[in-house]
Parts: sequence; C-alpha cells; structure tokens
Amino acid sequence: MSNIGLVIEERSRDIGDFLVGRLIPFRKKRMIGPFIFIDHMGPTTLGPKHYMDVDQHPHIGLSTLTYMLEGEIMHEDSLGTKQLIQPGSVNWMTAGKGVAHTERTPKTLRNGTTFTAHGYQIWVALPKELEDMEPSFHHISANDLPRWSDGPASFTLVAGTGYGRKSPVPVYSPLFMVEVKNTETYALNVSGELKGEIGICIVEGTITACGETITKGNIVVSKVQDVCDIVLGRHTHLLLFGGEAFAEERYIFWNFVSSSKEKIARAKEHWRAKTFPMMDSDSSYVPLPN
Repeated sequence: MSNIGLVIEERSRDIGDFLVGRLIPFRKKRMIGPFIFIDHMGPTTLGPKHYMDVDQHPHIGLSTLTYMLEGEIMHEDSLGTKQLIQPGSVNWMTAGKGVAHTERTPKTLRNGTTFTAHGYQIWVALPKELEDMEPSFHHISANDLPRWSDGPASFTLVAGTGYGRKSPVPVYSPLFMVEVKNTETYALNVSGELKGEIGICIVEGTITACGETITKGNIVVSKVQDVCDIVLGRHTHLLLFGGEAFAEERYIFWNFVSSSKEKIARAKEHWRAKTFPMMDSDSSYVPLPN
C-alpha cells in the first residue's frame, strides 16, 4: 500500500520505561526493531461507490505484512501473484530489488452491499545484505499460525518467534509480531518471551504501564529490554511487534526503504521512467510524488 498521506506526525510522550505515540514512524522513534512503518486501515465502511482501489505502486528494500481483522483485499503484483487476503491470514510480500502491486476490494464484495474493512499494513525493512534480493510472495492461512491461551488471554504468533514458538511466515531477521486478545484483566509478561525492541499497538481497549493508562490508537514502545508486566484492561486487543534493531540507519522516500540513498534515487528514476518491474494484469500507475 502507498503511504501517501497516511502517517500523521503527532506528539509523542515519555512515561518512564516507555514512549507513547501514534503509529510509526513518530518523532522520538523512527523504527521498532526492523519494523519501519505501520498503517492502521479503518475500521471503515465500504460499499457502493466507495471501495478500496490502491493503484499500481512500487516498493524496494522491505517486506510488506498485511493483516486484516475484518473485510477482504485482493492483492496482485508484478510477480504474477493474485491472492485474496481474509481476516487472520498473512500476506507477506518481499520487495527486495523491486516489485509493484495493487490492493483492491475483490469483485465478490462489489455487489451493492456494505461491509467493514479493518486491518494493518506493516513494512519490515530488510537486512542490508538482502536489500537487493529477488522479490517473492507468501500467503499463510490463519489456521497455520501458532495459537495458544493463558487464562483469559488468547495469543496468535503472526510472524517471527516468541513465547517459545515460531510462525511459518518466512522472515529475514530476528523479529516478532504477536496478536493478543483478553476478556478479563490480564498481566502480560513479555520479559524473556520476546527478544529485541518491543512495540505494543493498542487496537482496542486499554493498557496500564508505568502507572499510566494508555488507550486504543496508540503505540507504546519499551525503552528497556526487560520491562515490568503490562496490565491489559478487560476486552483489550493488542499487536506486539519488534525485534533486533539494525546497525545501519534506514531511509524512506514514499514506498522505498533502503540503507542507501543512492538506491532510493535509482528506484525513483526507474519508476518515473516506467523501467521498474511492472504488472501485466494492471495498467494503473501512481506517479512519483514531488
């Protein structure tokens, strides 16, 4: 998905062991582990005359992780992939040296009815030595993801490793993404269970950390490796994500991510000249922004 106009820089605040902000990147924290961009899609009502139609646009230097909570998206790309993503499944597209794709409401939902679309579009930067790898696409169904429960809390390991488990999503650096839902108040333990930097995306509900209550729509970032327990209010829904940070800085321009400004400059020229890998199945084209 294109990130034009999707990230709003809002004030971030420091509450002790944690930073709090809305989405990433935000001013005090540009990346969390290898995660470099998160877009919260919806929840929004789609239907007649208003559908998702993200035209053909490019990526380099990253993997995109699409995770839907409600609704469906049809993904197509320059590799020839055509994949419907449904709630709970994972679309993992690795751009590497270059891929273009579209994301649209599938034809089956363009039937005059209305429906809710709600999910997350996440970018994971590639290690420097893999930034020019061949692009690839993987779809992992919801039933293939590790799931477990602890008292009133249920867990799904969306990607990476954590809590002694491993997701089948083929990641390229040490990372994790875990979905947590609870029905009653629950003390979430992350110490020793997740390695690296830790981000907590509050989808619904509230958490208490360092004596402060933080509500949905915020991302909480741990500043220390071993944080104290985080208390989830009743009926809370979280995404935990993060991992080991890279040694090198990452640059972002539009949908391009790289440790090299020169690679981004080349990608810009290829997209402008339409010598970038393009789709055979779609002639749409999102121009390079100024």
